[in-house]
Amino acid sequence: MTGQMGRSIGQRARRSRHLVAKSMFFVGGTLAASLLALSMARAADPPGLLSNIHRHITRTTTITSNGDLNPYAVIVAPVSAGKIQQGDVLVDNFNNLSNLQGTGTTIIDYNPATRKTSLVVNLPQKLTQCPGGVGLTTAMTMLKSGWIIVGSTPSTDGTTRTKGDGCLLVLDPNGRLAAVWAGPNINDPWGNMATIDNGSTATLFISMAGFDVPGPEVRDPKTGYQPIINKATVLRLELAIPPGQPPRITSQTVIANGFGQKADRDVFLVGPTGLALGPDNTLYASDALANRIVAIADAPTRTTSAGIGRVVSQGGLLRRPLALILTSDGHLLACNAQNGQVVEIERHRNEHTLTEMPDRGDKDRPPRQPREALDLRYVLVFETECVKLESGAAFSIMGLDHRSAATGIAADRVDRDRVVARNEPRFDERT
Repeated sequence: MTGQMGRSIGQRARRSRHLVAKSMFFVGGTLAASLLALSMARAADPPGLLSNIHRHITRTTTITSNGDLNPYAVIVAPVSAGKIQQGDVLVDNFNNLSNLQGTGTTIIDYNPATRKTSLVVNLPQKLTQCPGGVGLTTAMTMLKSGWIIVGSTPSTDGTTRTKGDGCLLVLDPNGRLAAVWAGPNINDPWGNMATIDNGSTATLFISMAGFDVPGPEVRDPKTGYQPIINKATVLRLELAIPPGQPPRITSQTVIANGFGQKADRDVFLVGPTGLALGPDNTLYASDALANRIVAIADAPTRTTSAGIGRVVSQGGLLRRPLALILTSDGHLLACNAQNGQVVEIERHRNEHTLTEMPDRGDKDRPPRQPREALDLRYVLVFETECVKLESGAAFSIMGLDHRSAATGIAADRVDRDRVVARNEPRFDERT
């Protein structure tokens, strides 16, 4: 089945040159959709990690036995609970066997120490409590209490024409569904979650990007493109977590609104994606369509919306920023969807530094050298999006303890003239 799946994806990409399913988990070079990072240290004239990486090492496929593919969220387990071990990498799938977006229902568990992959969650496609059903997104976290919370942005035809409002799903660490959260403030949970986890309580920050988004066939008569609907929000959920019971929502507050969102035939929809919480309680968000990074002050405590917040950086080297992370020295890393580059932003000086992931296995064409090497020491990057063949994208950037065996760079790769789709695990024992 997986071999047939790989062939069908290749045929579809050659035929339409539109979508390819990003379905592999690598350690090596090029941009990704998820950075599971980071231990960072400033040094004088650091040599830079990315410029020295010239190859990928396949770790595992994320295609499941039911054919789900297109990995979106990537998180590292903070604790051992149920089937999951601390340090395991959890990855969900956005597409089903038919490669339709908004239909994936599975989460895999990759153990970096044993290099074994297992299926930890397999939900039904139709779930009456979740408006529209199940299509797992980048909005996922695992709490210290062992509970997994993941967003659903569902569709039945792979486009926003048939999308539902979706929901947030609460799962126990054995993959069993425990609760479903839906309501007027929850409309297609889309981007990375930022989390404050205190054990018995937690606070989640989630972008919602589905309010009144039409199908991709709807066009703005003035531009000829899909209309931008400025209704996306950032929602804060405060949770109580009783011992032995699922989390429950104690309050919910829209802390930012007015961000652009729109349908996209290739990538389902585009909206605010990256969220990163700073030590001063400022929440940074990537506003993809406006090509900017914004700051939302007092994110854990504010009682009103900050609108679109304060613009930290716009334009320059940013090219539709998606994934976002705050480094230990206070810089932001943003991953561009349109050119496959990682941009470092010095928040207080608004200066950009660029690095570009090197091509896989191309010894005749050395990777582009950054103007100033990023001080990456332990980075895991994951490709998570269906993109045009000439594009790259990154959806998630998450923290990873540098002692974990899962360090390096991870990404899928699409060559300019063909789809690289390996559907079986392949390990390099030298690493």
